[in-house]
Amino acid sequence: MVFNFDFLASDPDEQDNNGLMEYLQQQNPEILARVAGSASPEIKEIISQNVQGLVGMLPTGDFNVQITTDRENLANLLASAMMTGYFLGQMEQRRNLDVNLSKTDSPNS
Repeated sequence: MVFNFDFLASDPDEQDNNGLMEYLQQQNPEILARVAGSASPEIKEIISQNVQGLVGMLPTGDFNVQITTDRENLANLLASAMMTGYFLGQMEQRRNLDVNLSKTDSPNS
């Protein structure tokens, strides 16, 4: 999947002033895909639950669910999911570090 950078800004001049967007545009798509794919199943599950909670979740077997939104709101949802993923990735690293440090502190190690 290739990320469409034009999706985030309705005004092309806005993209020129966004250093992060410029950096992302310079990255190889394979690198971006690898970074996105590096999220653990736990993180993916939490993000999925978060997005479903934001959008609303009805059983698809019983309801014909359609969601309509505009570009700005969808971009905000995407940004929220990305920030959640970043935060969870950092917390997962912190948890792993805490676990590893607690193993080195224990007298039985």
